[in-house]
Amino acid sequence: MHSSIVAHQNFGLKLLSWLGSIIGYSDGLRRILCQVGLQEGPYGENSSLVDRLMLSDSKLWKGARSVYHQLFMSSLLMDLRYKKLFAIRFAKNYERLQSDYVTDDHDREFSIADLSVQIFTVPSLARMLITEENLMTIIIKTFMDHLRHRDAQGRFQFERYTALQAFKFRRVQSLILDLKYVLISKPTEWSDELRQKFLEGFDAFLELLKCMQGMDPITRQVGQHIEMEPEWEAAFTLQMKLTHVISMMQDWCALDEKVLIEAYKKCLAVLMQCHGGFTDGEQPITLSICGHSVETIRYCVSQEKVSIHLPVSRLLAGLHVLLSKSEVAYKFPELLPLSELSPPMLIEHPLRCLVLCAQVHAGMWRRNGFSLVNQIYYYHNVKCRREMFDKDIVMLQTGVSMMDPNHFLMIMLSRFELYQIFSTPDYGKRFSSEITHKDVVQQNNTLIEEMLYLIIMLVGERFSPGVGQVNTTDEIKREIIHQLSIKPMAHSELVKSLPEDENKETGMESVIEAVAHFKKPGLTGRGMYELKPECAKEFNLYFYHFSRAEQSKAEEAQRKLKRQNREDTALPPPVLPPFCPLFASLVNILQSDVMLCIMGTILQWAVEHNGYAWSESMLQRVLHLIGMALQEEKQHLENVMEEHVVTFTFTQKISKPGEAPNNSPSILAMLETLQNAPYLEVHKDMIRWILKTFNAIKKIRESSSTSPVAETEGTIMEENSRDKDKAERKRKAEIARLRREKIMAQMSEMQRHFIDENKELFQQTLELDSSTSAVLDNSPLVSDVTLTALGPAQTQVPEQRQFVTCILCQEEQEVKVESRAMVLAAFVQRSTVLSKNRSKFIQDPEKYDPLFMHPDLSCGTHTGSCGHIMHAHCWQRYFDSVQAKEQRRQQRLRLHTSYDVENGEFLCPLCECLSNTVIPLLLPPRNIFNSKSNFSNQPNLTQWIRITSQQIKALQVLRKEESTPNTASSKNSENMDKLQLPDGFRPNFHPKNPYSESIKEMLTTFGTATYKVGLKVHPNEEDPRVPIMCWGSCAYTIQSIERILSDEDKPLFGPLPCRLDDCLRSLTRFAAAHWTVASLAVVQGHFCKLFASLVPNDSYEDLPCILDIDMFHLLVGLVLAFPALQCQDFSGVSLSTGDLHIFHLVTMAHIIQILLTSCTEDNGMDQENPTGEEELAVLALYKTLHQHTGSALKEIPSGWHLWKSIRAGIMPFLKCSALFFHYLNGVPSPPDIQVSGASHFEHLCNYLSLPTNLICLFQENSEIMNSLIESWCHNSEVKRYLEGERDAISYPRESNKLIDLPEDYSSLINQASNFSCPKSGGDKSRAPTLCLVCGTLLCSQSYCCQTELEGEDVGACTAHTYSCGSGAGIFLRVRECQVLFLAGKTKGCFYSPPYLDDYGETDQGLRRGNPLHLCKERFQKIQKLWHQHSITEEIGHAQEANQTLVGIDWQHL
Repeated sequence: MHSSIVAHQNFGLKLLSWLGSIIGYSDGLRRILCQVGLQEGPYGENSSLVDRLMLSDSKLWKGARSVYHQLFMSSLLMDLRYKKLFAIRFAKNYERLQSDYVTDDHDREFSIADLSVQIFTVPSLARMLITEENLMTIIIKTFMDHLRHRDAQGRFQFERYTALQAFKFRRVQSLILDLKYVLISKPTEWSDELRQKFLEGFDAFLELLKCMQGMDPITRQVGQHIEMEPEWEAAFTLQMKLTHVISMMQDWCALDEKVLIEAYKKCLAVLMQCHGGFTDGEQPITLSICGHSVETIRYCVSQEKVSIHLPVSRLLAGLHVLLSKSEVAYKFPELLPLSELSPPMLIEHPLRCLVLCAQVHAGMWRRNGFSLVNQIYYYHNVKCRREMFDKDIVMLQTGVSMMDPNHFLMIMLSRFELYQIFSTPDYGKRFSSEITHKDVVQQNNTLIEEMLYLIIMLVGERFSPGVGQVNTTDEIKREIIHQLSIKPMAHSELVKSLPEDENKETGMESVIEAVAHFKKPGLTGRGMYELKPECAKEFNLYFYHFSRAEQSKAEEAQRKLKRQNREDTALPPPVLPPFCPLFASLVNILQSDVMLCIMGTILQWAVEHNGYAWSESMLQRVLHLIGMALQEEKQHLENVMEEHVVTFTFTQKISKPGEAPNNSPSILAMLETLQNAPYLEVHKDMIRWILKTFNAIKKIRESSSTSPVAETEGTIMEENSRDKDKAERKRKAEIARLRREKIMAQMSEMQRHFIDENKELFQQTLELDSSTSAVLDNSPLVSDVTLTALGPAQTQVPEQRQFVTCILCQEEQEVKVESRAMVLAAFVQRSTVLSKNRSKFIQDPEKYDPLFMHPDLSCGTHTGSCGHIMHAHCWQRYFDSVQAKEQRRQQRLRLHTSYDVENGEFLCPLCECLSNTVIPLLLPPRNIFNSKSNFSNQPNLTQWIRITSQQIKALQVLRKEESTPNTASSKNSENMDKLQLPDGFRPNFHPKNPYSESIKEMLTTFGTATYKVGLKVHPNEEDPRVPIMCWGSCAYTIQSIERILSDEDKPLFGPLPCRLDDCLRSLTRFAAAHWTVASLAVVQGHFCKLFASLVPNDSYEDLPCILDIDMFHLLVGLVLAFPALQCQDFSGVSLSTGDLHIFHLVTMAHIIQILLTSCTEDNGMDQENPTGEEELAVLALYKTLHQHTGSALKEIPSGWHLWKSIRAGIMPFLKCSALFFHYLNGVPSPPDIQVSGASHFEHLCNYLSLPTNLICLFQENSEIMNSLIESWCHNSEVKRYLEGERDAISYPRESNKLIDLPEDYSSLINQASNFSCPKSGGDKSRAPTLCLVCGTLLCSQSYCCQTELEGEDVGACTAHTYSCGSGAGIFLRVRECQVLFLAGKTKGCFYSPPYLDDYGETDQGLRRGNPLHLCKERFQKIQKLWHQHSITEEIGHAQEANQTLVGIDWQHL
């Protein structure tokens, strides 16, 4: 292409967009532009600029099209006068524009044809185009021109569409949409012109429907299965698209009586044409039953062609109902061709269609494949049924109301191929006595059931306005009642089950309150609508829109409800509204001779039940029909006018016995016989209801005439039958009681026999029982004394033996020191849930020293467990098999699983909970190490610190000696002598490890796993940091559980879930025993360094200051490392003394920490004259601090305020310590702490052997404490903090919460819509995702924001989880309204969002578009999952339950 052409094109584009912007504010220019555009050119028709542009639309490229469309919209469509002129041009060129679009290669949004929505939806324009340009006819003709494939009869043929034809067909469907736009606003007044043009359009529409009448005919396959599934979808697509148009056509006809009459005539004429060959070539046959005979044609649905598409018949049925609804049928009967109608012709095709459905259900069309099953499904489906199935029922009702019901029933029997069975006496007996094919019997039974069901529908379905005397709301109410009879439903389910009109409305909102209660949702699930009890009486078991499955569910639910309410379980037919006059004769079908013959025959089969092939559901349908007839007669009698005779005499007809030759009993007599039949238990209630209603009707009839004798007979008969029934029930109950007693006697005899045989066994069991109960009885004795968890005064608890069962081999074993190890499945993960500083990042994990935890808890290691116990060797075997299986699977298919075997992950064999290691079960380790029980002369804190400092010094000298190699060994020994060892300290002594090899191996396994996960390094069991990580994990897990309990206001020692309890117990005991498998020197080194942070020691540089140490982590480390030093001390200082002194020392350091960082603003609640000893003591301590810090500390506030902040600040530490020592030493918790409510400060202090006035600790040990406080305060970091140069954590630390979400979801959408991708220069992000932990908005699921993480490209969310949540993250995908859980790179799942609509439902994907509001409870639940570290576990369970989640590439999100 020449460059100058391209230049001109670009200039043209720029010029048009410039023009567009100018006319935005220049009204005059816009009008000139419109005038010039629409002005005819020199070449006659279609020569104006607008015409030429439109007609060459498909030749232009996308950019040019959108520019001039934009210009059209801002000029021609902005002014009513020009819009009208443009609409006329558009309509004139409509056919060409659509043809261009069909062959065009661009989507509709880039075609000029798409402007139809702007024009046709304006009611005045649409109406003007119909009258002046005959638009309806143009659209329909254009549509039909494009569907040229027809068969010999002129019907559409979609057989084997090519891809190109299918593409064209999809494009042509947009024409139907245009027709819908034209018809969507209905005219209020009609002009003759509009009538004429609408009827012309209606003619064209009938032509279209005529081409659809009978399309896709099918023939039953016999012998072999169909080879190729026929094309059926195109025809149904066409039907679905036209459904609303057909409905709207009928709505238009209903608005004007003249139009309706004309339309009815035209439709009938077209139907006659379609049925032109109705009787050709078919020989007529005569049917006769009960003295009635009728002529019809021989036709078998199972042998001839049959089609499911009958739009012309169905349109006529719709119009016929409108004649009744608008009363035109009664006002102008002379104008209607009702006398010309041939009812057998009207009912023929709809009846064939319904017989086809019945035969498919009976399994006669199995060889026709799935295409037929799908067609039948859509025929009944909510999307199509309004203009298909429902209209077929109406057409049959129309036919029956115009003909002799006996004739109709005979034709129907003939079409169902059941005529032989009912017309020949004793046919059933012969049929079943000859050994016929079992399938045939089954098929006939199903067909009889289906036929009876059809009769029930014809008489019972009168809820369409025009058929019965009802209005539209009654119809919707009934639909809702029957849907809610199946089960309570959510709003969205209910909407899906109701048909939508052309505006996508179901009309449900207006009536739902009248028939249902709304039940709000809980933490999970959705809001549900439940049926109001008073609506249950309107339930009809044979409601015509139930599928088979729904019908049985509804029946079960309703019977269950009746049983709960202690009512009769019969489900009688409901009382129905009266028919409209045009359909009034329909009810006579129930009392016609043929109907009575059918009922009598089936009841006869049931009475002589062995000789015949019959089914219970057949009988149930007959009972239902009898019930309907009785209800009908009762209604007639109650509403009868004076002097009118009720012609409906069903009760008299069923009381009469049969005619002379057979003398069959009357229907009533047979019902009485069946009432006592033992094989019909289920239907007894229904039969009893029928007899009761029968007697009630008799009474009404007799009260109107006068003959009281017969009435009493009926009642006596009923009474007798009732007494008989009672006696029968009583007899059965007695037999059942005797049988029960006999069985019980046998069982107790067998029991006695067993006990005699196994006496010794029983003796043992009884002894065991008594011993366990004795232990239980003793336990309360412990709680009488004050319970103390640590120190020399620790409460001694008798050691209880612990027996556990392995979940893999089911073997029971006692937990002992020397036995094989038992382990708990556990999951270790890094966590930032308690973090106060998420920006901290370990630069080089290989060199990082985790000995001191900073109080901001920036990243901890959490251990959780599902609490299931295994033998260590069983677990090892199980894990090896999982590994082997995984390797085999990898060779087959490269899918992720929900666990990563390479990282040591597996699923707990019992609960499938994600785990990555195991914790060994141990006895309390302190009881094993703490052999010295002489507590007489234990040192006080000052002495103990001095002794410990000496031992540490001695150790350091020794270590130095060992590290400097010396030639002469004699020199070494000399040095040893020179070194003054403290009394009883033997540094060369190495204690013996008490544990069995198996337990030692498991201690190492879990220790290494914690180290590997916590530091993200390769496993190395020799690394000196392993014990530190184990202690840290124990401390962090206890802290997080204390946090959860505090947040939920639960007591500290309340009933913890057993999995948590087991996990904490095992974890604490493991951490206390781990030093036995670590190098003694390493653990001693850690102790020395930890100790030096509180008691200064010259040999350690760069120790953190007191403000930068988390005291609980320090406490756990010191207590658990102390045995490594104490085991070499033989001076008589016990382990528990050390525990107590360490605890006191750390507590005092924590108090100083709190005082240094406390915010001392007075809250205006100051209490005057601090008199309590605590307040005075605190003030004294604060003064000391004031001196040591060189007056840099803030001014002295009131003692009361200080004491308050100390108590509040130290509570979490005390609670954590109580949990720690409880699990470490096994001392039961005091009952006072087991209840929630008041603060348990005093009880905690007693349990932890602290004085309730904590400041006493300082006073008792003032000599050493003064110097320690001085050394802590003189640290340069403390000085910097006091001078305001740095921050420090203040106590108590606040709980971390997820971010605050807005109440209304739309504000989140607004926030996200303003968010642009940070990396692609202001482009809008396609999937904006909000981190719920820190509130950052991320650009997820896009290449622009991918980053590299550990050598792999990952999406923004995955990268964010590593910086914000140590690998786990919670996000809200704003555009989808979905919560996303991520863990690592390969794990993730979607979770229900905390936003609900007014109906208590979430809207994932924002498909329904209802306003959404925050549900606080659900958000709490997500927060709880986060606090409990259950995100990874939740993902594991979700991925196991739904395998599709495993295949998603989570790392790209």
